Amino acid sequence: MSVESTVWAVTTYRLTEMKQRGEKIAMLTSYDYSMARIVDAAGVDVILVGDSAANVMAGYETTLPITLDMMIYHARSVVRAVNRALVVVDLPFGTYQGNSKVALDSAIRIMKETEADAVKIEGGEEILESVQRILSAGIPVMGHLGLTPQSIHKFGTYAVRAKEEAEAEKLVRDAHLLSEAGCFAIVLEKIPAALAARVTSEIPTPTIGIGAGPGCDGQVLVIHDMLGINKGFSPRFLRRYADLRTVMTEAVGHYVQDVKSCDFPNEKEQY
Repeated sequence: MSVESTVWAVTTYRLTEMKQRGEKIAMLTSYDYSMARIVDAAGVDVILVGDSAANVMAGYETTLPITLDMMIYHARSVVRAVNRALVVVDLPFGTYQGNSKVALDSAIRIMKETEADAVKIEGGEEILESVQRILSAGIPVMGHLGLTPQSIHKFGTYAVRAKEEAEAEKLVRDAHLLSEAGCFAIVLEKIPAALAARVTSEIPTPTIGIGAGPGCDGQVLVIHDMLGINKGFSPRFLRRYADLRTVMTEAVGHYVQDVKSCDFPNEKEQY
């Protein structure tokens, strides 16, 4: 059943309530009006306008090339489609690292120019000043720890993070710092399930997992991956709920065949 007519919208406060009563949070990415309209109507709680748009929409190998202007374009399109879900927008690489004033300016642009509900930022203690400065302006911030794709060249691999004790303890400290600073939620990406469950139990802030096991307060996937549009990415944590690449390829092929054979348009499909 569609929830498009639901009168209440998901807010940051409602996510905290969901954690407190043990209700899981469903989050998916969207990058355009049509997809966001479907995702919102299906009942997703949070829509992330992710910098993964660099990969699935623009064809880049990493998320690094996407710009703030590009993120604003995608976010505007998504916000226009949404009636219920909380819309969160990634701050792209280069718009917050090392300079909290730039971070605040970037976040303000996103909020003013897209009318989104919040921003997301990758990292822990090293970007805490930027988080605090954005929060001081009244802009909600979602954190992101574990595998942080904007740091891929530093890591050199997309392998599971925080498997060693030192890195795991740093992640726990970072989660507490982000929670205490006032982040309304924290994404935990590709870390051991036991570690994610520990973080989730230790902080009042909702956690959203991706490749972090079932112990998180919610889950997120990239829409193109879970719908089977993008088949070039097959990590263990990904569950494909459809095979739209095959469906779409067959449909387009059928259309081409009908045009070539003069079967389309027929007499009923003309004026």
